[in-house]
Amino acid sequence: MKSKLSRRIFISQMLFAIAACTTGGPINRRLAIGVIGYGQGKQTIEKFKDFRQYLSEKMKTMIELEPAFNERIAIERMKRRSWSLVFSTPGLAAIGIDKHQYWPMFPLQLGINSRSVIVVNQGSGLNKLQDLQGKRLALGQQGSATGYYFPLFNLYGLTLASVKFAASPLSALELLSAGEVDAAALSSTEFNTYERELNSSRFQILFTDSHQVPPGSLLCSPLVERKRADLIRNYLKQAPTSLIQETRYIPNASPPDYKYMISVVNRVNSIAQNIDSKPVRLFN
Repeated sequence: MKSKLSRRIFISQMLFAIAACTTGGPINRRLAIGVIGYGQGKQTIEKFKDFRQYLSEKMKTMIELEPAFNERIAIERMKRRSWSLVFSTPGLAAIGIDKHQYWPMFPLQLGINSRSVIVVNQGSGLNKLQDLQGKRLALGQQGSATGYYFPLFNLYGLTLASVKFAASPLSALELLSAGEVDAAALSSTEFNTYERELNSSRFQILFTDSHQVPPGSLLCSPLVERKRADLIRNYLKQAPTSLIQETRYIPNASPPDYKYMISVVNRVNSIAQNIDSKPVRLFN
């Protein structure tokens, strides 16, 4: 009796294993694509609609687009490796590569020729970085190269009165405009865009970082098997030009070098462990 039962269990396990191999695990049944939407979830879904449909047809699998509100939420998703592909900003790419074993498939036309800036209100009397000693600063979310890592890297040695985390670059400028902070950090590209959107000429750039921020990347999860990843890459290289331009990846370029960006991230993580405290001491 025991022998028959054992054989039945063995046969059941074998059938289960064969079924699993045939259907594939969760990562084979679907591909989850992560992108930062900054609250524009509907527009983001519409923007990637053709990309999602194209890749779904080519890979013969379900593609799910998962917009994250900001970099902080995106980091949590990448920690769990719940995204198969990520349209990643530069800071997020550095973290994904260094900490979570994601790897860059293609560079993005995202953040190219952009630099980190710290902006103040005109007439504030603030003219140099040292003038921010004891002041209130609006930062982007952890994960933002221009809104978080580069500004804190440049402010090493100072003590700030407080830090406010803006949900988006536009929110950072709105906090500054409302007088809730004395300075705001974001990218030069974002500043030029949102200054016009706010129809304001009351801001001035206090500091521009000298380092050119590397572009973002389309990252691939370590959970996507290499053969499947290569297939995805080949299909994306062959995609229609209109689709490539719409989603802004560069199919024939080498991945960016994130070595310096990773060193900045690690340096800032070591000095900003008490970033939520008041005052904020930016030194070891």
